[in-house]
Amino acid sequence: MTRGPPVARGTARPRSVGTLREGPLHAALKDILTVEGGRQEVEVDGYVVDVVREDGLVEVQTGGFGAIRAKLTHLLERHRVRLVHPVAAVVQLVSVDADGVEGRRRRSPRRGVPADAFAALVGIPHLLVHPRLTLEVWLTEEAHLRPVGGRRRRRGTGARDRHLIDVLERRVVARPADLLELVPGPDPFTTAELARALGRPRRLAQQVAYCLHRAGVTARVGKQGNAVVYAREDGSGRSQSGSPATASATGARR
Repeated sequence: MTRGPPVARGTARPRSVGTLREGPLHAALKDILTVEGGRQEVEVDGYVVDVVREDGLVEVQTGGFGAIRAKLTHLLERHRVRLVHPVAAVVQLVSVDADGVEGRRRRSPRRGVPADAFAALVGIPHLLVHPRLTLEVWLTEEAHLRPVGGRRRRRGTGARDRHLIDVLERRVVARPADLLELVPGPDPFTTAELARALGRPRRLAQQVAYCLHRAGVTARVGKQGNAVVYAREDGSGRSQSGSPATASATGARR
């Protein structure tokens, strides 16, 4: 995995018919990628692609990847695809009244981490080993708008409520083994142990474990009670912890 430097923010540009439904975060990331070189909203093989560059196609996805699974599968048959996914490392919560006037601003105590990207990656587990796919996880600082005096969304933040402040870091996953660098933690591990190490719900740890196993970079090496024990692999058939990466039906780890 390579870690790219922070990148400069893009400039505003007129909205085309194809971009009217996208959120401001998605539009800002596309602008950055266009500044680096490329054209936006280009039809390729029957699909409208976010950015087309000389070195391949670029898709920006701020939500789950399941929504573009068919599109990616089709495009990867003939093209190199760079998939950019933002994770909000720093969030400024901004209250906004009915007229769009900003009020109180405060920093959210929650910090996004690279492993949060697996909540989206779980939608395309079969593509994680595709040789034409490169994943980039961009750690961002964002402003999340919160309406004042009106009905709030019950869950999460809508696409139109996320605004880019800055891109802090880029993590590039060029090969399946690079996925392991998005996930610090114990080795070997159960999903409960991984959840504690990440400071995240066990649901995310389960998504991480599923994706890593589908990508072939972890092996099931035993059980701890009813929990599966996973070990990270280094590509040589041995786990990074030093033990053979072979599944055990009965061996328990304490």
